Amino acid sequence: MLIEHGATLLGPDGLAIQDDGQHPWILSLDMNGAPYRWISWQAACHYHARDLVAWSIGDHSFSFLGGTSRLTGERSQITTQSIIAIKGRTQRPAALTKVPPLSNRELFRRDQFLCAYCGHRLPGSQLTRDHVMPVSRGGRDVWMNVVTACRPCNQRKSGRTPEQARMALLYAPYVPNKAEYLILCNRHILADQMDFLTRHLPRQSRLLAID
Repeated sequence: MLIEHGATLLGPDGLAIQDDGQHPWILSLDMNGAPYRWISWQAACHYHARDLVAWSIGDHSFSFLGGTSRLTGERSQITTQSIIAIKGRTQRPAALTKVPPLSNRELFRRDQFLCAYCGHRLPGSQLTRDHVMPVSRGGRDVWMNVVTACRPCNQRKSGRTPEQARMALLYAPYVPNKAEYLILCNRHILADQMDFLTRHLPRQSRLLAID
């Protein structure tokens, strides 16, 4: 079954959903149930049409209405749940702890948009990436050496370490695992997807403190 232009996506209530390119995202897993990546509902439908979905779970389901058959006059339909496991796809155990790419967007979300020095919560436009050990002193641009900082605090700290600047860190940096990174990079996560991913979060994740 091909995804056609003008096709219709239906939500759990049977009403059409406008496809804005962001929602809904489907959480794909490997055969062992480990989180893999976010995919579009179009991609999920392709997996279903090719019989590549091993199993699916989730409280939400979405139906895709395709073209009309000339033989039967019936319109084709595929239903996908919000979490699907793909046949033949397996990840090594270390994949869950593989270091994800570092970007300001995910960094700010990891740190809950809180400045690590003054504790103020600010919008992303007023935040910066601060290197705990300055790059000029050999510090690396990695998750374990960066925290979120407001512009005034970053300027005040300048090229010094927190100790040298007498600016104590309010929290410690850490590396998000795969599940946490999937949460950080998607702002439209459904409740059942969040519940599934939360079970795979590292102990130090600040996301566990969110109600």
